[in-house]
Amino acid sequence: MNANDIIFYLLGAFILVNGILAMTNRKIFRAAIFLLFSLIGVAGLYFWMHVEFVAAVQIIVYVGGIVVLIIFSIFLTQQTGQDMPKPNKMRMLFSALAVLFGAGFTYMLIRNHGFIGDGNNQFDVSPQRIGEQMLDTEQSGYALPFEVISILLLAAMIGSIVIALKSKAQEA
Repeated sequence: MNANDIIFYLLGAFILVNGILAMTNRKIFRAAIFLLFSLIGVAGLYFWMHVEFVAAVQIIVYVGGIVVLIIFSIFLTQQTGQDMPKPNKMRMLFSALAVLFGAGFTYMLIRNHGFIGDGNNQFDVSPQRIGEQMLDTEQSGYALPFEVISILLLAAMIGSIVIALKSKAQEA
């Protein structure tokens, strides 16, 4: 095992631990902070793969945009110090079964297909090529998903404002 493998496994463990902590923490603000660290770990993986532009986009869009939006939504609803309710036993059972099924399915795919590459691991990650893919409306383009995500973010922000307005109206 060389240093490259060790860095990969450390980044993977960092992402997984923070993702699990984000999902299991009962303090909503702490869960958002663990999500922030998990997304920073994903950006670290992009840097590790020498895809600096995508790593910078990960930090700007997800760490700087999505997580800030989530934290503002938490502050708008004034739920920062409260514990989230305990999940019921059935939900925990189904969650554990889903995790076990996903782990088993992943193991089966790896065992049957492995990680055999064709030796040609070069891919074009130049900002020009990424921009062309983002603006392309053909089959290999990402213009439609990009617009759908924009609408989803707008709906999330409107939803957080509506929730904040309802809680203020209930207090009065």
